[in-house]
Amino acid sequence: MPLTPEQQQEIAAARAAAHPTRRATVPALEEILYEAIPVLDHGFIRVIDYMGDDGAIVQAARVSYGRGTRRVSEDRGLINYLMRHRHTTPFEMCEIKYHVKLPIFVARQWIRHRTANVNEYSARYSILDKEFYIPAPQHLAAQATSNRQGRGDVLEGDAARRVLDLLRDDAERAYAGYSEMLNEDEQGAPRDPSWPGLARELARMNLSLNFYTQWYWKTDLHNLLNFLSLRADPHAQYEIRAYADAMLDTVARWVPLAHAAFNEYRLHATTLSATAIAVVRRMLAGEAVDQASSGLSAREWRELMAVLGRG
Repeated sequence: MPLTPEQQQEIAAARAAAHPTRRATVPALEEILYEAIPVLDHGFIRVIDYMGDDGAIVQAARVSYGRGTRRVSEDRGLINYLMRHRHTTPFEMCEIKYHVKLPIFVARQWIRHRTANVNEYSARYSILDKEFYIPAPQHLAAQATSNRQGRGDVLEGDAARRVLDLLRDDAERAYAGYSEMLNEDEQGAPRDPSWPGLARELARMNLSLNFYTQWYWKTDLHNLLNFLSLRADPHAQYEIRAYADAMLDTVARWVPLAHAAFNEYRLHATTLSATAIAVVRRMLAGEAVDQASSGLSAREWRELMAVLGRG
């Protein structure tokens, strides 16, 4: 686990503390509160705080005063209805805050989701640790020929070793230069008294995108599910998908009814265009339809056939 002894002590102290509350709490999520869940080689996610549960979604949808005496099946049915028909406001009543440690290039993808509150570790103020992401061999792949932002065949043998050596050597050299430019020891004193060193805000530009950063990321459930629908998708880049998969597990603990509805109606579902629906209806009527007569582009046709299991 990529945590210092001091960080582990802080987590242990936070988990040992208990605070009485009248707010709704979720025992399954409380079990992992503050714990660092490993992601990639040096990264992690931690649930720091949360507000609401499945009951809060139902309560907001009905604008009721309390939980009442409804059955779980009734709550499940309502949450399924809300998810199925994209009534999103009740899901915004739940919020969650994560502490995330992630490679900088993953952070630059992640930050495109502009619906969260973010506070990132400052390399202007603090010195970044010597931690950088090196992919596992099975995640090294050549550029895909059919997808400009995807991976193709996995590299093997000498090609894989060459890439790993380049990544590791470049990162080591970059950090050595960063450390030399800072010219600081652990107490902040100059290592070489003959020159003052470079400001931290300038020295950091020498580092490569596989170095790790950290941030606190707070969002509501609706926007979290939007994030996960894109980043937990099989077409997402592996590295950010690894974080999304870990976060999905926390959502399952936090709001199990909403998580099940999300899997059913969003993550493992599909949306068809009006033309695609017309094609399916023609097929059900017994008509032989091909791409040329479908009204769909070649790519849309391939996607529809894949959904129907006829690709």
